[in-house]
Amino acid sequence: MKFLAHLQGWFDGSIRTEDYPQELPGPFWAHKGVDVETQMLYDPQFPVVNFDETPIQLIGETRVAVLPAPGQAARIDYEYRRHGTANLFVVFDRHRCWRNVDVTERRTLDDFADQMRALVDTHYPEAKRIRVVLDNLNTHRISALYERFEPEEARRIASRLEFHYTPKHASWLNMVEIEIGALSRQCLDRRIPSIELLRQEVTAWQTARNQEEAGINWLFDVEGARHKLGRHYPVPTLLTARPNNQEAITSPETDSAGPLKTGSLNPPKNLELGSGTDVPTDSTLRRFWNELRNRLRPGHLEGSPKYA
Repeated sequence: MKFLAHLQGWFDGSIRTEDYPQELPGPFWAHKGVDVETQMLYDPQFPVVNFDETPIQLIGETRVAVLPAPGQAARIDYEYRRHGTANLFVVFDRHRCWRNVDVTERRTLDDFADQMRALVDTHYPEAKRIRVVLDNLNTHRISALYERFEPEEARRIASRLEFHYTPKHASWLNMVEIEIGALSRQCLDRRIPSIELLRQEVTAWQTARNQEEAGINWLFDVEGARHKLGRHYPVPTLLTARPNNQEAITSPETDSAGPLKTGSLNPPKNLELGSGTDVPTDSTLRRFWNELRNRLRPGHLEGSPKYA
């Protein structure tokens, strides 16, 4: 239940960034979605960067293209020659309207660890802690630092990083994908035969975008996340059941007094929600589960398993 307290603290401001856990618990889909949107808040000492990578094929021509002429469009042969693949690591800071694209030959644990060290030592040397929004790719783990560097160096880098994962199958919450889309349309939508030429083109595109301070108009805020992801939050409800040796309880789900059918749920009247959120508080859920455990006994629910 600790994650609920941290989420509540983010909303009301009682918990600072330095108090937040290093990695968010994986199973809580909606919690991750709202958490990612919470990272839109700006704090120069705790910058928020969006991180992702994308592969690209290196493709060359088999015949020299015919350049365009008056009244004649350019003619390019449909055949091509593959020259391998490359990988693009993209970092985007929405608040600074800044991005950095690093071209590598592959995307391994070591490459990811090198990118995290560059964030700490090169791009944000003065930041106390860097909040990194990223997806659930298997290389996106703090453990990659310990596989790449000595324990002391890995610990130094990890102490200044704070990972915030997007929910599974919802990487669209990471706005760096919008920037990768712009990169693909404006720079990579053609044949590039070598990694050297790719680095030149990407650097030119990145420099131009940073100079014009191109940003993203992100409209999906925290309130929108609460509304859209609200159905993923389970709503705790108390089972209205008949205790042993007591009179039967009548309810709208039953025609007469008797045991309730499985699935007959009545919400607890004393369920308190955190101020301004749709997430129950830690103590409320604890009281709910304790009461549910005490009420749920063999034979209370029709068709329920008989526990010893």
